[in-house]
Amino acid sequence: MSAAAARRWRRPATALAGLLLALLVLDRSFPPPLPDDRGATVVLAADGTPLRAFAGPDGVWRYPVTLEDVSPHYVEALLGYEDRWFHWHLGVNPLAMLRAAWQWARHGRIVSGGSTLSMQVARILEPQPRSLGGKLRQSLRALQLEARLSKREILEIHLNHAPYGGTIEGVEAASWAYLGKPASRLSRAEAALLAVLPQAPSRLRPDRHPEAARAARDKVLARLAAHGDWSPAEIADARLEPVLARRLRPPMSAPLLARRLQAAEPDRARIASTVDAVLQRSLEERMQVWAARLPPRTSAAVLVVENDGLQARAYVGSLAFADPERLGHVDMVRATRSPGSTLKPFLYGLAMDDGLVHSESLLVDAPQSFGDYRPGNFDPAFNGPVSVAEALRLSLNVPAVDLLDRVGPERFAARLAHAGLGLRFPRGAPPNLSLILGGTGISLEQLVGGYAALHRKGLAGVVRYRPEQPLQERRLLSPGAAWIVREILAAGGRPEEREALFERRGRQPVAWKTGTSYGFRDAWALGGTPAYTVGVWVGRPDGTPLPGQYGAITALPLLLEVVDSLPKVAGHELPPPPASVQRREICWPLGLPAEQTPSSLCHRRREAWLLAGSLPPTLPERGARLWGPGRLVLEVDADTGRRLSAECAQSHRRQRREIARWPGLAYPWLPAETRRASAIPPLAGDCVPDALAAMENLRIEGVAPGAVLAPPPGSDRAPVLRLRALGAQGRVRWLVNGRLAGETLGSRYWRHRFDAPGIQRITALAESGAWDELELRVLR
Repeated sequence: MSAAAARRWRRPATALAGLLLALLVLDRSFPPPLPDDRGATVVLAADGTPLRAFAGPDGVWRYPVTLEDVSPHYVEALLGYEDRWFHWHLGVNPLAMLRAAWQWARHGRIVSGGSTLSMQVARILEPQPRSLGGKLRQSLRALQLEARLSKREILEIHLNHAPYGGTIEGVEAASWAYLGKPASRLSRAEAALLAVLPQAPSRLRPDRHPEAARAARDKVLARLAAHGDWSPAEIADARLEPVLARRLRPPMSAPLLARRLQAAEPDRARIASTVDAVLQRSLEERMQVWAARLPPRTSAAVLVVENDGLQARAYVGSLAFADPERLGHVDMVRATRSPGSTLKPFLYGLAMDDGLVHSESLLVDAPQSFGDYRPGNFDPAFNGPVSVAEALRLSLNVPAVDLLDRVGPERFAARLAHAGLGLRFPRGAPPNLSLILGGTGISLEQLVGGYAALHRKGLAGVVRYRPEQPLQERRLLSPGAAWIVREILAAGGRPEEREALFERRGRQPVAWKTGTSYGFRDAWALGGTPAYTVGVWVGRPDGTPLPGQYGAITALPLLLEVVDSLPKVAGHELPPPPASVQRREICWPLGLPAEQTPSSLCHRRREAWLLAGSLPPTLPERGARLWGPGRLVLEVDADTGRRLSAECAQSHRRQRREIARWPGLAYPWLPAETRRASAIPPLAGDCVPDALAAMENLRIEGVAPGAVLAPPPGSDRAPVLRLRALGAQGRVRWLVNGRLAGETLGSRYWRHRFDAPGIQRITALAESGAWDELELRVLR
C-alpha cells in the first residue's frame, strides 16, 4: 500500500478510534443506573406463597425472580408482543425505529412503538420524556445495557422491575397481587395480560378496569396468533378465559414471624420459611373470631410445630397485628412470661428418671410449709392423698412444690436450660420453689420446644423457622419418662367429653396441660399429638391482669380447636410403651408391689406405669413427722389388741402386728375404715408409756361435734365460731370442707364466719401430721 493510501485509511481509523474512546469515556462517566434490590424482601411460606413483603428504600414491593421462576408462557407473550428480535439486535432495532417513524409521519400520531425490550428496560431504570431527545437518550442507554449485560440479565431486570400499578413492580409481585399465584403457574391468558399491563399500568389495571385489560390482553393474543407463536386452539382457549383480579394489596400473613426473619437477614431478597400457608391463614381467621370473645386490650399467640423436625407450621404472634389497643405489634411467641403450671410435666418426668416416683406414687395434697413458702392450689380446696398422675392432671400445687423440694430447684432449672428451656429469674436471684408455680419467665416457643419432647422420645429442641436451619435437640427426659408423662396428660381426655366420645367423632386424643400465672396475667395451654405440638398463650402484653381468664377456660378451648384443624399426617399413630416401661399393680400406702404386700397392709390397689423396672416406695414425709408413712411393727395383746411396750405385766400374750401407716397429713381425707386399719392401738393400761405414746395429740375445742349453729334471734348475720387446737406446738392449718380457711400458732384461737348453710366439716391439721376433725350444721 502506498503512503498516500495509508494516510487516507489512517484518518477514518483514527476518527473511529477517537469516537470509540469518547464513547468509552462517556460510558464510564455516565454508567446506566442499574437496579439495587437491597432492602426489598419477601418472606415465603414452605410452598413459595408470599407471607409478607417488605418494601425497598423506594417504597416499592417486588418479589425477585430468575428466568426459571417464570412461566415460559409469559416469556413467549412478552417477547412475541414487545420485541421479537430481542436476542438478535444490539439494543436498538433500526427497522422497528424506521417503521414507527414512518407511521408517525403518515398518521400524525404514534401507531406502534419502535422501542426494544432493552430500551424499555432503560426507560424503567431512568424515565425519559416522550420526545425525540428522550428517545435518543433511551437508545444510548439501551446500547450501554447491551454492552454491559447479557440478554438474560436484561430480561430479568424487566421481569423484576416492570411497573404493574400502585407500588407493585415485577411479574412475580403482580402475579401474586392480582391473581393470587406465582408467575411460574400463569396460564396463557394470564401471561398475555401481565405482558401488556406495564404499557399502561394505571389504565389497564384488571382490578379497576377489567374490560380495558381484557381488550389489551386480546390484542396480545392476536399478535401471537398472527405470528404463529401459539396454536389457534391455544389462542381460542385463552380468549375464553375471563379477566379476574383480586383487590391489589401486599400480602400480610405471619407478619411478626416475617419481621423476625427479615430482621435476621435484611439484605436477603427472598427468605423461605417452614410455615404452611393454608394453615397459617386458617389460624389467623380463627383468631379473628376469638378476638370477639376476649376482653379489651387482650392479645393471643399460637405456635404449631411439626414434631418430626421441629418445623414451625403456623406462627401467630399476636391477635391482631395492626391493632394498637391490643399491642398487636408485640410478638408474644418470643415474649418472656410467667409459665404458671406448665413446667410441672417436666418435673414429674425428671423425678421418674431419678427413681423418686412412678405414675401412681402416693403424694399428699394438704397445707404444707416449705420454710417461709406456703403454696396453695388454684382451687383453694385440698385433695389429701393423690397419685402422681392425679396431681399432674389436676395441676395440684402442693405436691409439685414438695417434689421440687426433693429434686432441687437449681438442678431442675439446670436440666431445663440444658434442653433449651432457659428460665429467667431476677438478676442475682437463684431458682427457688416458686418456679414450678410460675415464679420464673419463659417464652411460648421454648415451652413448645420442650413439650415436643413428650412426642419425640424425650428430645426437646429449638423450633425451626427456616428450611436450612439445623435441627438442635437435647435430651430432656428418657424415652420412658416422656411416654409416661404423655400418657398421663392424654388419659384425662378432653373437658366435658370422655375419650370414647371424641374418638367416635373422629377426634384424636391430645396430651394437654394448662397454666395460669399469678394475678391472671397469662393463660396457657400446651398440647400435642404424635404429629404436632401446639402452644397457646392468652393475656395482655402489658402484663395487666385478666380477672376470671385462666388456662382451662381461655386458652384450652382454642388449643383444642387448633389441634382439630391440623392436617392428618400418615404414620403418626400413638406409640406403644417403650421397652423400659412396664405396667404393675402396687399398694397404697406403702407403695410396694401388690403381690408382695399382705392384704392387711394393702389399703388401695393402683395400676402403675414403672420406669426401668424401678418401683420406689412412698416418699418419706418431709421433716420426719411423728405420724410418718411406712410399715410399723409393734406388739399387741393377743386377746385385747392393745399395744404393749417393753415394760408390761407378765400376764399378756404378746403377738406381733404390722400396720401400714399413711402420711400424717393425709389422714383427714381418709375414710373411717382406712383410718381404723392404719390406727396405732392404744397402750395397755399396765404398760410403761413408749415413744408412740409421746406423739402429739390434737383436739378441737370450742364446739361439740354435731352442733347446730344458727344466727342470733332476729338477726340474719352469719354465725361466728372461735376455735382452738389443743395439744399443738407449732403452726395449725384450719380447713373448712377441705379448703384452707386460716392458720393459727399453737393453741391460739381461730375465728371463722360461716356464710354458707348446711353441713360443715372443720379440720385442724398440725405440721407434725396430728389432726382432729368434727362436723356441725349451720342454719340460715
